[in-house]
Amino acid sequence: MGTISTADFTKSTFVEFKGEPHQIVEFQHVNPGKGSAFVRTRLKSLKTGKVQEFTYKSGESVTEVPVATREMQYLYKEGDNYVFMDNTSYEQFNISSAMLGNYVNYLKPNDVYQILVNGDEAVGLRFPKKVRLKVTEATDGARGNTVSGATKTVVVETGAVVTVPLFIREGETIAIDPETGAYVERA
Repeated sequence: MGTISTADFTKSTFVEFKGEPHQIVEFQHVNPGKGSAFVRTRLKSLKTGKVQEFTYKSGESVTEVPVATREMQYLYKEGDNYVFMDNTSYEQFNISSAMLGNYVNYLKPNDVYQILVNGDEAVGLRFPKKVRLKVTEATDGARGNTVSGATKTVVVETGAVVTVPLFIREGETIAIDPETGAYVERA
């Protein structure tokens, strides 16, 4: 484990905070007119998934946590955990739903995902910016309800409910932003 300066912070940098690995979700360098500069951060715990804010002095050194990315296949849900298998070593890793957050609504069995690994423990998931899912249930939009921006809700193959434009039909594939759960485009 090396150390990095607060000047080298980027989103998705992994640092040690209070003895546990955390991911930097947001950071902002602040240089007030009076007083010394500092860096305001939002840190997500890799063990619990909870996000907390912390302020570092500008130029302070922080211990960086080595996290590797490995391709793994999502197998199934077991209790509160989601089980992934490494495609090369066939090892299985559990990731809790708390660590995955909203992303659990968009996991498809047998799909391959980028899993973040610290040592021999899976600590998170690097989700793509868009997920392509098939619409399994869609109602027709109300006739005459064509005001600009008219929407309806549909159910996708993972069971998640998504708000989409009226022209989306059952059986179509749509792209969804997994971070917000918002419809992006037809796929």
